[in-house]
Amino acid sequence: MTKLYSWNVNGIRAVLKKNFEEFVQEHDPDVLCLQETKARAEQVELPLSMAGYKTYWNSAEKAGYSGTAIFTKTEPLEVSYGIGVPELDTEGRVITATYEDFHLVTVYTPNAQSELRRLDYRLRWDTAFREYLMGLEKSKPVIFCGDLNVCHHEIDLARPNTNRHSPGFSDPERESFTSLLVAGFIDTFRHENPTLEGAYSWWSYRAGARGNNVGWRLDYFGVSKAFHENVSAPKIHADVLGSDHCPVSIEVS
Repeated sequence: MTKLYSWNVNGIRAVLKKNFEEFVQEHDPDVLCLQETKARAEQVELPLSMAGYKTYWNSAEKAGYSGTAIFTKTEPLEVSYGIGVPELDTEGRVITATYEDFHLVTVYTPNAQSELRRLDYRLRWDTAFREYLMGLEKSKPVIFCGDLNVCHHEIDLARPNTNRHSPGFSDPERESFTSLLVAGFIDTFRHENPTLEGAYSWWSYRAGARGNNVGWRLDYFGVSKAFHENVSAPKIHADVLGSDHCPVSIEVS
């Protein structure tokens, strides 16, 4: 089994000073996808214990903002950056690693921001990203993972009634995620746990939200329907601290 992990670290340099090395040693991911790295590769000194990983970085043009990375024990056949849309590829939000049996895409989806002032950009992004995944799928199955910045259903956040028009739970964003699934993909965690409540991957730093589990499920592993039987054990690792998000994972056979 191959263990795939995804984690929005909210700053790789910050989490390296906390528990990142301990997390890697305990969970031993075969592939670790990161979002919101907020750094360029040359700004980051990884611990010697991670010498066995090939590393790939996609950083935003704006310093200290956004960014993604993939750490993998097995060298991919090919690695590409972005989704091929220049106006959407300046923030380092996507890396695609192609392996023998599948494409693996890590993504940090744009936030619609307060008062949904970036909603139009976000929805353009969603459409372009969906089309990108569908294009990849023509050659082999796709696994995508990362901070999708959306709660699909009311069960995916603690307080749906008071967040109906909040970024990440607006109707247009939820409908856009539905369109992604309709295009032929499966939300692995919810497919396996259709009625499980209280399963969240992000908590505000305010008002003891994490301690009280007042959270949102924003982090996903999605997979092509045709490949779903090869995927198992979707998990949310809420016990892993170090960021306002926690890691999520699957196993692939």
